[in-house]
Amino acid sequence: MPANPNGRILLVAPHRFPDLKREQALADAFGLELVVPADQSGFTARMADADVVMVTPYAKMTAKEFSLLRGCKAVVRYGVGYDNIDVAEARKIGVPVSIVPDTASEEVASHAFAMGLALARRIPHGQAAIAGGQWAGVIGLDTPKLSNLKVGVVGMGRIGRLVAKWWAAIGASVHAYDPMTRFTDCPSATLAEVLEGSDVVSLHVPLSDETKNLISADVLARMRRNAVVINVSRGGLIDEHALVQALFDGRIAGAGLDTFLQEPLPADHPLRSAPNVIMTPHVAWRSTTSLDALQEQTVERARRALVGETMPNLV
Repeated sequence: MPANPNGRILLVAPHRFPDLKREQALADAFGLELVVPADQSGFTARMADADVVMVTPYAKMTAKEFSLLRGCKAVVRYGVGYDNIDVAEARKIGVPVSIVPDTASEEVASHAFAMGLALARRIPHGQAAIAGGQWAGVIGLDTPKLSNLKVGVVGMGRIGRLVAKWWAAIGASVHAYDPMTRFTDCPSATLAEVLEGSDVVSLHVPLSDETKNLISADVLARMRRNAVVINVSRGGLIDEHALVQALFDGRIAGAGLDTFLQEPLPADHPLRSAPNVIMTPHVAWRSTTSLDALQEQTVERARRALVGETMPNLV
């Protein structure tokens, strides 16, 4: 193992990976110490020594962290979402930020599609009825048949396009909104038309000042009563407390959520007791191949930074 005379490190944020063999091999190859703090405070404390910072969803790079960097060559984000990284601050001090956008598009899209179809067919409603000692009642009488189902996709990037394609392939009518991307896969519509005129609303946009609480109490009040909303993107896209109220009031028919404003979801969060919800713990991206691809591509970006090469997917 090469020596590390300068005390420089490869800094990996708190994580939930089974192992860091690739990251350790990279650190060894460049004579760095691999440092993996247990929490945000430990992560922040080692900024000054970092040659490269590798960020997971379980830590933040705020202005404070960027102000502590001394000679850092790059920040690399495991995955596509970078709302936990202050990109403006990174630009200000000249530290490049790279993301890894396409290791699990199919996985995330299929998760959204599966959630949407299950909720559209009121499967959680039926399961809850049986678990509660009831029977059919009026379950399913408010849902259109598939050929009459209107699906609205917000965001037509890699994942949104797949979701739109699959819904259309099984006979649903699809329309979509994306102010940044041109698409011909399906009819375009205004954001209001997609949110208010769909039986299934599927969200596939990053979290930003513009998209925070995109699904607000006001929007929920204007959605179809039989509508379901799917979010496998970022928790902050939905006002969670407004969503809980809408679900309990029967204002909308259901929600499929893989991401949450706070993760892990607090034990006392009201979403845990809300009706007609499918929740998964931010695992939409997982498959037999996605984890390897994610770590390999993130490590490759870090290697490029260490040798002075330009990294792809800079933000």
